[in-house]
Amino acid sequence: MEAYTGFAGVYDIFMDNVPYEEWAGYLWEILREYGIEDGLLLELGCGTGSLTECMAGYGYDMIGVDYSIEMLELAWKKKEKSGHDILYLNQDMRKFELYGTVGAVISVCDSVNYILEDGGLTEMFRLVNNYLDPGGIFLFDFNTEYKYQEVLGVQVIAEDREDCSFIWDNYYDDAERINEYELTLFIREEESELYRKYQETHFQRAYTLEEMRQYIEESGLLYVTAYDAYTRQPPGSRSERICVVAREQGKE
Repeated sequence: MEAYTGFAGVYDIFMDNVPYEEWAGYLWEILREYGIEDGLLLELGCGTGSLTECMAGYGYDMIGVDYSIEMLELAWKKKEKSGHDILYLNQDMRKFELYGTVGAVISVCDSVNYILEDGGLTEMFRLVNNYLDPGGIFLFDFNTEYKYQEVLGVQVIAEDREDCSFIWDNYYDDAERINEYELTLFIREEESELYRKYQETHFQRAYTLEEMRQYIEESGLLYVTAYDAYTRQPPGSRSERICVVAREQGKE
C-alpha cells in the first residue's frame, strides 16, 4: 500500500505536536552562520509544506519536493493562503532534478529514513552535492536506531480526534533494521456521520551517525557536524533524532 494517501488529509491534525516554527528558527540560525541568509532553498520531503512556509517566511525562495501528490495538494493550498512564492515539485527525492543550483538543501521529519535500499542515501546525497552552490549547506535530520528499538519498538498506538482517529501498529525488525508501521485511519466524511476507513503501511530504515557520515563522504559532500535533535548538544547513545550539517565540495 502506498504511503501518505489517505493519511495526507489528516496529516497536519495528527502532527500538530511538531514544532515547525521552532525547527525553522533553528535551521535559519545555522544557515546564517554559514552566510546563507537568502536565495534559493530546497526542501526534500516537504510533505504538506508546513516547514516550507516557515522558511519562506524567513525570506528564502523555496522549492519543495515530495513524492506524494496528496501531500503536495495540501501544500499548494497553504501557498495560496500565504501568498508565498513557492515552487512545488512532485518528484522522488532519491532522483530529484532541478533547473539549477540552490544555496542550501534541508530535509526534516526523518524523511531520509524512508530510503531503504543499500546505496540509496549515497545516491541522493550525490544529487544534493550536485545541486548545491559552491560551499552550499545540507541540513537534515534522521531517526536513530535507539528510537526504533527502545521508543517505538513493538507496540500499538491509538489516537482519537473529533473527525478522525488512527491505530498505529508498530514493529521493528532488529535483523533487517526496518521499522514497519501499519496505519488504520477512520476519517469522517464532510457533512456526514459516516467515517471512511483507510489503511497504509510505512517502512523506515534505521541508520547510525557513523553510517550517515560514510554516505556523506562517499557522495562527495563534506561532513561538518551533528547535533542531538534540534539542539546544539552532541548526539549520544540515547538520542532519538539527530540533525546533521554537511557542506558542498568539489565546485569552484
